[in-house]
Amino acid sequence: MLTLSKLPSIDQPGFKRAYQPNKLTLGLFYPIEAYHGEAPTMENHIEIAKQAEEAGFAALWIRDVPLRDPNFGDLGQIFDPFVYLGFLAANTKNIALATGAIVLPIRNPLHLVKAATSIDQLSGGRLLLGLASGDRPVEFPAFGVDMNDRGEIFREYFEVLRKFQKTSFETIQWSTGLLSRADMVPKPVTQEVPLLITGHSQQSLDWIAKNGHGWVSYPRSPEQQKNIIQEYRAAVQRNCGTLFKPFSQSLYIDLSIQPDAPLQPIHLGYKMGRNELLKLLELFESIGVNHVILSLKYSHRQASEVIEELREYIVPRFPSIIK
Repeated sequence: MLTLSKLPSIDQPGFKRAYQPNKLTLGLFYPIEAYHGEAPTMENHIEIAKQAEEAGFAALWIRDVPLRDPNFGDLGQIFDPFVYLGFLAANTKNIALATGAIVLPIRNPLHLVKAATSIDQLSGGRLLLGLASGDRPVEFPAFGVDMNDRGEIFREYFEVLRKFQKTSFETIQWSTGLLSRADMVPKPVTQEVPLLITGHSQQSLDWIAKNGHGWVSYPRSPEQQKNIIQEYRAAVQRNCGTLFKPFSQSLYIDLSIQPDAPLQPIHLGYKMGRNELLKLLELFESIGVNHVILSLKYSHRQASEVIEELREYIVPRFPSIIK
């Protein structure tokens, strides 16, 4: 962990568990529970993480919500994402641990990469580092950052993150710091922790395709998503040739107790029975989605009950790539 790895990021265990060309896998967004308002209970979440891993889900996803903002109305999993990832790493074995997404411009890039590579090493190479430019105005002045500069800062810090991981004892200077005559450790399990760009993060599609190891986007109708994916694949080909860079999306679900219940739109997703969910996920796979992150926030059933139904009827169709 003190020396540079020669393994490419696509050979990282977490990446390999979640991503493979022409395949779709499933993840779960924390908090993995149904709740109203801004605050989840965060009860029994380690038991649920173990249940999800045993069920064959590919990844657990953590959000970055540093402040309680009444206008935003959702506290995520409440706990600091890297502290909580460490807790999850200690209580799971193989499931990928992902962030969706760390707000890059408001964080010290050296602290961030130190935390990320620590989780990566302690988990045996299971961290997928989703990054975003942020969209909540209350956060930026609290961290001394001009929100209008977040796109430029995102690009700068993104490049610095890469240099910290892929170099040793090289001088690295950026707008807010200078690393000289010292080295950032630990180094990741692979050349880099896989860096997944969330949304557009104030960047062009070509920049995203060229620089990220993958793209995490938002739920849309299958018709809209198909067009977005085609544009992304074309941008990847323009900038990286045949290199595989996966596409992920979130999806809120309220799984009906009736297996054949039809699709009904809800915020950022659907209420439906498992048979319609299966058809929807198969459609997403056919248009090029590689990973769907399910959120149970709007569910009317207990998370453990929903996961068991998904385990029996849905996950076997979209299993983790490796155990």
